[in-house]
Amino acid sequence: MAGANRRKSRKQSSGSRMAAFVVLLLIVAAVAGYMFFSPPWKKEAPPRGPEIKPEQLSDSPPRKPVFPKLTTIHLPVQKTEQSDYTAPPTIPETYKTRVLPNKAARLAIIIDDMGSSLTEAHSLAAIKVPLTFSIIPGLRNDKDVASYAAVHKIETLIHVPMQPKGWPAHRLEANGLLVAMADDELRERMSWFVQQFPGAVGVNNHMGSEFTEQEEKMVVVLQTLKNRNLFFIDSVTSQGSSGFRVAQRLGIKTAKRNVFLDNEQERSYILGQLNQAVMLARKNGSAIAICHPHPETIAALAAALPELAGRGIRLVPASQLVK
Repeated sequence: MAGANRRKSRKQSSGSRMAAFVVLLLIVAAVAGYMFFSPPWKKEAPPRGPEIKPEQLSDSPPRKPVFPKLTTIHLPVQKTEQSDYTAPPTIPETYKTRVLPNKAARLAIIIDDMGSSLTEAHSLAAIKVPLTFSIIPGLRNDKDVASYAAVHKIETLIHVPMQPKGWPAHRLEANGLLVAMADDELRERMSWFVQQFPGAVGVNNHMGSEFTEQEEKMVVVLQTLKNRNLFFIDSVTSQGSSGFRVAQRLGIKTAKRNVFLDNEQERSYILGQLNQAVMLARKNGSAIAICHPHPETIAALAAALPELAGRGIRLVPASQLVK
């Protein structure tokens, strides 16, 4: 009986050791697994990206950035053909000529490029001094401007477009005179211009730095004017222009431009050029100035022209200075 108990006790002790051994193995396996899959050192956290705000998760498109308001930049106005040629030096606005005791010098001011706007014609007429309008045929209000001038007794010229140097890169009206045209076509175009403006008393050239140098072509054009008793004023857009010389040879009344007033559309420049024209008129007895119906030019003329009488200058239509 005692032996049986001893065997039973040994069997239970052996079972307990076996169970403890199994438990130990499980603990060792668990520790080993933890060590294998989760190392004891701490991994360094990756750097955080920029914080995303809630409104950035919206489906709406991103707002455009707002830039500070820039100061307006005024680009220089593109110059017309005559600006390529030598202009008299600017005379300061404060320049004053002495008044001749006997007879006033005469100054004619031709406003080129008329025919686009009746408003320009109204503004110039409101200055209430003698001016001469030179109208480009084919502009949208050319006939209306001519009619307005006739009603208000403003002298008109036909501002005939002629080929400039650099054409066709340098723009020219579609009805302009080209060097390559046959004489018959030149006569036909000139006749059409005259028919469009029966009240015009003469012609001056619009552009034409290339055409006016071609003496043979100018003979054809000016002979057409002679047949209709019209005079010619050479705008002198080229120092090599033959217009004035050919007109004299053909016995056509003629004159030529002395000063361009508004190669630069800036008030002090325009007034300086006007003073230059005044000086030439005082020196030679008369002068012809040409300008354009730009707002700056009209404003400068409105301020200065009414005062010229007090400086011994008489403003006259261009027809009074041809001979």
